Amino acid sequence: MSDAPTLDDVLAGLGAQGYLPDEGLATAVLLALRMRRPLLLEGEPGTGKTELARALSAWTGGTLIRLQCYEGLDASQALYEWDYTRQLLHLRTAEAVGDARDGAALEGELYGERFLIRRPLLQAISDTSGTPPVLLIDELDRADDEFEAFLLEILAEFSVTVPELGTFTATEPPVVVITSNRTRDVHDALKRRCLYHWVEHPDLDREVAIVRSRVPEAPAALARQVAALSSSLRALGLHKPPGVAETIDWVRAIGVLGVEDLDDRTAAASLGAVLKYREDAERVRAADLSALVADACAR
Repeated sequence: MSDAPTLDDVLAGLGAQGYLPDEGLATAVLLALRMRRPLLLEGEPGTGKTELARALSAWTGGTLIRLQCYEGLDASQALYEWDYTRQLLHLRTAEAVGDARDGAALEGELYGERFLIRRPLLQAISDTSGTPPVLLIDELDRADDEFEAFLLEILAEFSVTVPELGTFTATEPPVVVITSNRTRDVHDALKRRCLYHWVEHPDLDREVAIVRSRVPEAPAALARQVAALSSSLRALGLHKPPGVAETIDWVRAIGVLGVEDLDDRTAAASLGAVLKYREDAERVRAADLSALVADACAR
């Protein structure tokens, strides 16, 4: 990747990894790279937010570092911890061999680099590979407000102080991708620091192109039929509407069955590849799956 990528570079670079963004998303990525700003992606599950970070990492050559957010996540779990088990073993070994050093010397060893466990944020800040890593902060909406405030401070400086070792400052800021499924609102202060993009499900033609790039052995007609049917299922108000990943899985599953043209029986039998809740499967069957399949095959 060049130091000053263009929109065409972004489209081609991500496309080479099988990720086909629309122009709006590609522009947001371009601005994030050129302006060195975090990119906040919101949207429904399955729209490709997490996959974008993976594609960016593969394209730029930067290491993908993922911080999966969850309720109760705190600074130590995101930044660093000390390996207490190894520290204790080191002390016991010193005692067993009759190490005559004073307590201060031993303590200095205990809080050295060899016992430091770098969690994702410190990994990204202290990376020295020469290529900025891609830091994926996934599903930030699952974390607590306190962690979000802490993250805001980290993103402002890309610098962390470990009292026993000193300050780590990023020589090259990581490429930061933050995702949210919007189960709660991300605070305005964090949004102001980021570039923002709402990620939609792709239109039919783009979803077909994505499926064919991931499952090239699938017949073109089948890929279109399944993508069209997935699109129809998203309009049914399901508990977990299918994302692009589920469409890809569905095409693969039907291919394994040796079917080249979608039909009612195959769609009904393979619903488990695309729907993960019994209630959703029942709703689809009640909505007249045969009619949905016929409509998908006609598109």
